[in-house]
Amino acid sequence: MTTHVLGDTGVLTGRSLRHILRSPDTIITTAVTPIALMLLFVYVLGGAITTGSDESYVNYMLPGILLITIASGIAYTSFRLFLDLQGGIFERFQSMPIARSSVLWAHVFTSLVANVVSVAIVTGVALIMGFRTGASVAAWLAVAAILILFTLALTWVAVIAGLTAKTIDGASAFSYPLIFLPFISSAFVPTSSMPGPVAWFAENQPVTSIVNTIRALFAEEPVGVEIWVALAWLVAVFVAAYAVAIAMYRRKIS
Repeated sequence: MTTHVLGDTGVLTGRSLRHILRSPDTIITTAVTPIALMLLFVYVLGGAITTGSDESYVNYMLPGILLITIASGIAYTSFRLFLDLQGGIFERFQSMPIARSSVLWAHVFTSLVANVVSVAIVTGVALIMGFRTGASVAAWLAVAAILILFTLALTWVAVIAGLTAKTIDGASAFSYPLIFLPFISSAFVPTSSMPGPVAWFAENQPVTSIVNTIRALFAEEPVGVEIWVALAWLVAVFVAAYAVAIAMYRRKIS
């Protein structure tokens, strides 16, 4: 049974990836906005921002930019899923001996691959702009694991949006608050510089702990409890979104 599910997921993931290869502009579009934000903050606004750290501003802001990159990219998962639903492809799959969960997991893995490419592009531009780190291989792997878990968690949220959307615009509109969330966190400025209520929200929302963890890993500093808070948030969102998405999918195709 497991082999059957993995095989079906692999075939359907290949189908979705071929769609992306035919229109690579989706990955380019995902990377353009974060790169534009980096250019704006580093070369226009960065000189007026005090972070309380000796590190360069591109080093300080990169973790938040990477999260924005992923939040932008997962909108395409919802978009592609909505198009499949409207095109009747799910009904055709039901008439074939295909594991039901494979249909959704294919979209999730496609999102993961596309976002890894987008994150690599953005990181490459950051290096050109002066990003530097002495992080060890283990630290880089830890950052990669956090970003992958972040992508999986948000992608399952995107699946919910794709299953419930009534229009194409609605399928991707859910991502706007997710893209905006890093701006009310420690991603661009220290939370201590914010007004009281805003600072409280910024310090207790998930993006701040994720950003602080990645920043500490890049800077070769102790991550403390931040990493456990970040992992707790990510696992909770992943499990909840997965459960809701699977339940909604089963109701929709039953």
